[in-house]
Amino acid sequence: MYLEELFSLKGKVALVTGAGRGIGQVVALGLAKAGAAVAIFSRTGAAQTAKQIEAIGGKAYDLIVDVTQEDQVDRGIAEVLRLAGSLDIVFNNAGVCLHKDTLDATIAEWKEVIDINLTGEYIVARAAARAMIAQGIKGSIINMASMSGTVANIPQWQASYNASKAGVIHLTRSLALEWAPHGIRVNSLSPGYINTPMSVDTPQDLKDAWLPLIPQHRFGEPEELMPAVLYLASPWAGYTTGADVIVDGGYTAF
Repeated sequence: MYLEELFSLKGKVALVTGAGRGIGQVVALGLAKAGAAVAIFSRTGAAQTAKQIEAIGGKAYDLIVDVTQEDQVDRGIAEVLRLAGSLDIVFNNAGVCLHKDTLDATIAEWKEVIDINLTGEYIVARAAARAMIAQGIKGSIINMASMSGTVANIPQWQASYNASKAGVIHLTRSLALEWAPHGIRVNSLSPGYINTPMSVDTPQDLKDAWLPLIPQHRFGEPEELMPAVLYLASPWAGYTTGADVIVDGGYTAF
């Protein structure tokens, strides 16, 4: 009962971007289990995630939205408000990663990573904040960053990804200060290496190189991020804003 009192999201409406698979899918389902109605933004639809939410008796809204396109995001936020009547929580998760030497990467590849990981989160956060302010909602925005925003990972070279995630962390701090007078909290989540479809596609030699660098000598599971997400989403985190919560098995501790 006490835990439900602390972390229940009953009556809340959450938006999760990039929820078709991996961390976004797990978080969308976790927020639904906590009682929130969940809207999903993805470029190709996330029918499987919506079905999982509905299978546990939750409410899901599957919307096709490209987070890099401001007009699509604006229409998507308006549709969430029309369908669900509110917007209380945003898990700003859509992202991509490019493992490529800087001297070989193209400017187009750089721009794609920055556009999705940083500009996309900016567009979604801004549109959501506008809706929250208009409705007087004291909401919570959780931006997906990464331990790569704090350290430059090795042995892979991923300057565009690292730069984008460092930008997300500082964007989070900036928005937290700007929107504090409106009662909107903005925090970021920085996972380490997590077992997701993205990591499954990673070459084995890279994964073999990463494991000795993780003090716990294992990858995390997406479900291990949920306690941090539920905390940041809940009203009981009312005094937490501008924070970056790192969940990385100790990787950035040295």
